[in-house]
Amino acid sequence: MLKLTFVIGLIVIVSYVLYLGRFRRWHTENTAGNAYFGKSLKERREIRKKIISNAPFIMPFIRFLACFANNPDKMPKTNYQGVTGPMNISSDASFKVGHEYRPTEDDIIVATQMRCGTTWMQQIVFEILHKGEGDLTDSGYGHLNAASAWLECSQHIGVPLAQSPKLGESQKRLLKTHFPASLCPFNEKTKYIYVTRHPVSCYASVKDFIGTVAGPFAPPPEHFLNWYCSDDFFWTSWPHHVDGWWNWAQKHDNVTFIHFEELKNNPAKVIRDIAVFLDVHLSDEELEKVILKSDFSYMQEREEYFEMIQPTVNTVSSSTRFLNGGKDDRHQDSKEHDRETINNFVCDYLAQSSYPLHFYYPDVERSTPKLDKVDSQPQPAV
Repeated sequence: MLKLTFVIGLIVIVSYVLYLGRFRRWHTENTAGNAYFGKSLKERREIRKKIISNAPFIMPFIRFLACFANNPDKMPKTNYQGVTGPMNISSDASFKVGHEYRPTEDDIIVATQMRCGTTWMQQIVFEILHKGEGDLTDSGYGHLNAASAWLECSQHIGVPLAQSPKLGESQKRLLKTHFPASLCPFNEKTKYIYVTRHPVSCYASVKDFIGTVAGPFAPPPEHFLNWYCSDDFFWTSWPHHVDGWWNWAQKHDNVTFIHFEELKNNPAKVIRDIAVFLDVHLSDEELEKVILKSDFSYMQEREEYFEMIQPTVNTVSSSTRFLNGGKDDRHQDSKEHDRETINNFVCDYLAQSSYPLHFYYPDVERSTPKLDKVDSQPQPAV
């Protein structure tokens, strides 16, 4: 009887391992690169449906692995010239391709730190280039990630960099990046649009997002906070990012620096300014169309055209939405301890920076006297 039980158990284990292998191959074939975003909406829905139906059988294995493989102090990451990124959507090779890309006057690069309005700004620029008539349905580009390449991750997600289409009458390529200024390729004829948001709002949004994407492998809260307040964080820390891009914006007329909160509170003015920056004339009617189609409610209703990454077992098992509404006061949702820790870190990091932190974010102040030694010393941003 014992022997029979052992044999049955072994058969079950082998069958389960084979099932996991088949699912992984199928998932890779249908989601890697542009395989998912290049499909029709109906096909993408079928892929998501299959992942959802298999998730209850695979999630226990993921949780089991997380118990043994998860290092709470470090997320698995790419590390290229001291700048890290998530391993599931990037690699040293893809970072190298992005870093060595040579932009031209036909390129518009939207740059942000994670969760600071990247997709929102991509949609705004996409609609500006099409004067409010942009089409992301199956009769058009199909998906934002099929219309706009990710500079340092296009080998793993979305349309390949070399195939990123030229958009609108002006025939411009729309690229996105999370690169700090120190890694982003520069050309004085390329237009760069940088967007940042409140550092604690960024933290709260990133925390939710990584919790969704990484699932059981996400760092626990106390480790996540320490990681966020360091240059080991994906694409470097918030102040490092802001300092470098602010310096670029002060030195170069082809770099504009935008704050998420101003865009949220006065979209008509900021979007008009962006259009002028891009040398695109918009009539009042065209401007209204761009504003409408870049509104968060519009984008949330059509989230299937804006999802940033391909669906996985982790993402379909989460109740968190990719487009959460873009609150401009998201920082108020964080715990007081988290806010104070981030504020202290940012203030220390930017103490010698020309970025006017207290003008844009007057609530980001030190809550405790500065110590002689801090855990994370600032590194040169550029």
